[in-house]
Amino acid sequence: MLKDGEKGKPRRKLLRITLIVFGIAVISVIGILGVAWAMTPIPDSTQPRATAQGSVIYYRDGKTVLAKQGVNRKSVALAQVPEGVKNAVIAAENRSFYEDKGVSLKGTFRAMWSTITGQQLQGGSTITQQLVRNYYSGLSQERSIVRKLKEIMISLKVDQSKSKDWVLEQYLNTIYFGRGADGIEAAAQAYFRKHVNELSVAEGAYLAAVIQQPSRFADPQGADLDAAKARWRSVIDGMVQTRALTPQQAATTAFPILSKPKAIFEPKGQQGYMLDQVAAELKRRGYTDEMINQGGLKIVSTFDKNLMAAAERAVTSVLPEGTSKKVRTGLAAVDPATGEVVAFYGGRNYNASKFDNSFSAKVQAGSTFKAYTLAAALEEGMGLDTRVNGNSPMRVASDPEHPIPNSGGRSYGEVNLVTATQNSVNTAFVDLGQRVGLDKVVKLAKGAGIPADQLTPHAGAATLPLGVASLSAVQNASGFATFAAEGVHREAHVIRSITDSTGRTTKIETKGRRVFSEQTAVDATYALSQVVTGGTGSAARLYDRPVAGKTGTTDDSASVWFAGFTPQMAAAVDMFRDDHKPVVVNGSVQYGGTYPAQIWRAFMTEAMSGKPVKEFAEPSNYGYSNPYDGYGADQDPGFGDGETVPPIRPPAEATEAPDQPWGPDNPGNGDGQGPGNGPDQGSWPGDGTDPGNDRGPGTAPGDGTGDGGFSPDQGPPGDAPQGSPRRP
Repeated sequence: MLKDGEKGKPRRKLLRITLIVFGIAVISVIGILGVAWAMTPIPDSTQPRATAQGSVIYYRDGKTVLAKQGVNRKSVALAQVPEGVKNAVIAAENRSFYEDKGVSLKGTFRAMWSTITGQQLQGGSTITQQLVRNYYSGLSQERSIVRKLKEIMISLKVDQSKSKDWVLEQYLNTIYFGRGADGIEAAAQAYFRKHVNELSVAEGAYLAAVIQQPSRFADPQGADLDAAKARWRSVIDGMVQTRALTPQQAATTAFPILSKPKAIFEPKGQQGYMLDQVAAELKRRGYTDEMINQGGLKIVSTFDKNLMAAAERAVTSVLPEGTSKKVRTGLAAVDPATGEVVAFYGGRNYNASKFDNSFSAKVQAGSTFKAYTLAAALEEGMGLDTRVNGNSPMRVASDPEHPIPNSGGRSYGEVNLVTATQNSVNTAFVDLGQRVGLDKVVKLAKGAGIPADQLTPHAGAATLPLGVASLSAVQNASGFATFAAEGVHREAHVIRSITDSTGRTTKIETKGRRVFSEQTAVDATYALSQVVTGGTGSAARLYDRPVAGKTGTTDDSASVWFAGFTPQMAAAVDMFRDDHKPVVVNGSVQYGGTYPAQIWRAFMTEAMSGKPVKEFAEPSNYGYSNPYDGYGADQDPGFGDGETVPPIRPPAEATEAPDQPWGPDNPGNGDGQGPGNGPDQGSWPGDGTDPGNDRGPGTAPGDGTGDGGFSPDQGPPGDAPQGSPRRP
């Protein structure tokens, strides 16, 4: 039998062993924690989503917001957040925030026990812990002891190395509030249509209440609304407990009125088309979707808000009600000095069809392409007085079985390049293309911005000068801008500048590239101006300033165009159908000189309003070597059929009365022999068909039946035969 002292020895031994084991365990835990502490640095990178900010796209003024793209977050400084809002968040999420060490041991052990036992994970994380979990990279959202331990270590280190205000600022800019809003500023806008610095205590308390269940409380109804109000009241009561509010203030604080949820960005009108083009150009410049949606870029587009509205008005106001929805219209305007696309018309309804009419749609250019052929010829040393074969039909050696006709089958004889351009003489331009070389035409068009892959399939076709290649409205406007810029092409683009989240700005400045000489541009512009002052494009005329341009009508009017420019702006309008059937409006088949020219004029009238009037330079000649050779500009009889109006006038008459292409003529007082309104000096009797001011010793008076031109004929009637009526 053991004595009492001997009985206690085993117990003491067991106690010693227990204490030793416990001590070893404690030391081991401390050691493990020490190792974990040493091996768990604060991550040097953040989660992409945590700091991501969506990009904002502006109109060209850099101030007016066009659209927002990507993550809906705008980070703000803590100083911009009202005290009531900060106190509400602290009362809701971590009342000991300014006193604790970044970790709540009680809440942490409760959460760890829930994880171990498989129960529903409960809250208990401090604001610092929530920030660490959602802000730094390397921490997953899985429920594990290792992840929780890592979170604690980093939270403690953050509390030691960062100020409480820094933690709170990052938290408020990081946390998700529902309604697609990341961060307190976006939440203020989403729930109350206010900036964060304008929030009341009641509104701040609601945003604090939302943090717990952002999806449920984003737009609460019924029982969810009751729960949201209860949660809001608990936040207000918590603010009383933290002494942020007095009981009296809390009692008088009413539940705030929530704004109705709305999409972060819902495109209206032309906005969707604009946003698509900005995004497409950003990608061409190397920006990824991630950079666009999360990079916080400030993108200034080239689009002028007023001109975008003017483009839409021009289309919708000119086209009559009832125009078939199958008829599409594109319009694009380019600044020749920069290459910036300042306006365009994408279509009727972006939400119905995201395929835009001005960038994506490409249709045959028709006779607008003759401008590039003309420039190629002039660049090769030909002059405006060069004469080409305008007879119809014309057979070419490469395809003798398919003769090429003029409009209406009319023959013009030998015509100079001004007459050929003004009257859009098909055979004259086919002849010109053969003379100058189609390869040179292709080269010049490429230089003016027309993509090679759109030209190459037609490079060897005799009809290339007639516009068999397909172009977009933007491409043609950019090409015609080369003429306005006196032969220098600048690539069309839709972005002016890009500023990244660090404030570094990249300005988009397109370097000009000379495509043809200044003299070529001046001479081509003169010929194109005659199209507007008295040719097929007279409906596009702006009476307060000079305009140059070209109509285009393809076979069966499958596409119809007007492209033109002033010295300050180039624009192109096209109309077409997806099924390639004729463009018909109000029962009438369209031509380039009808609705396209009218839409162009409507837009440019607004675009040029208030702009200084700039004149085009004088050409090297006006289409004839000697303007007083006795026979005028050419031998065209000028029957005035709408696409074939008389051509040129000398510079002295460049600012005469407005064109009267469909009105009656007064009798002529000259010899009437020339079809143009150049000053004939011959002695042939007047036949009355001259639309201009023929001056000379004519032996017989004109009969006043001319077809209308730049200025009215003057004089008593004669007995010469009457010209055939003009076709509208």
